[in-house]
Amino acid sequence: MKLLLKPLHVVYIIYAVIVFLAIMFLILPPIFVASFFGRVKGGNIIFYFLRFWSHTWFPAVGIRVKRIYKHDRKDKTPYLFVVNHRSYLDAALAVQVMRLPFRPLGKIEMKKIPFFGFIYKQSVVLVDRKDAKARSRSVREMIAVLKEGVSILIFPEGTTNHTDQPLQPFHNGAFRIAIETQTPIQPVLYLDNGDRLHAQGFNLNPGRCRVVYLPPVPVAGLTMDDLPTLKQQVFDIMERELKASV
Repeated sequence: MKLLLKPLHVVYIIYAVIVFLAIMFLILPPIFVASFFGRVKGGNIIFYFLRFWSHTWFPAVGIRVKRIYKHDRKDKTPYLFVVNHRSYLDAALAVQVMRLPFRPLGKIEMKKIPFFGFIYKQSVVLVDRKDAKARSRSVREMIAVLKEGVSILIFPEGTTNHTDQPLQPFHNGAFRIAIETQTPIQPVLYLDNGDRLHAQGFNLNPGRCRVVYLPPVPVAGLTMDDLPTLKQQVFDIMERELKASV
């Protein structure tokens, strides 16, 4: 049976890639125009096109997205979203399910990809983890974005989790920025992305993608002395929910 299904799976993956690229080329011209409106206004416009991309591609390839809210959805406060990172699908899902406006923190290497790299560069806060000065510029840009009322999304593990543990240790960056700007943290979990698209290799599968929005963690009044405690608190909240969702 597996031998019979394998050719069908290959056809499915080819189809998914073609649809992905077709939508990308469709939205590339308006994104190019929007890029002239500046990093904030233009970036917000770009995300509406990216949301169209995601809302079209996911159902086209048989992936069902389900949102699960464990907090009051009426709050419009800018947040620093922290999300677990299991799959390359995480970024595509984020533009569909995260509340606008927001900007993710993204690896600078991705901007080198032809065509996609242009869209990527216009829609994320780029970070070069190998360059200390570049990291500092990224932090300043994120702080400036938050002051404009735009939320930030960070994967605090820093890289895709290839382990058998629910989470990898968190880096300090997200929590430092949250304290410095007094921006509440909202933990968000992508529960099924690792099953839909494995972190190693392009092995896409149809099915469900659950997104869990956990209650925000306030940071009002916290100082840098509280950073380790805050980081551990958010880690424990996310790990506990991940283990309960297995």
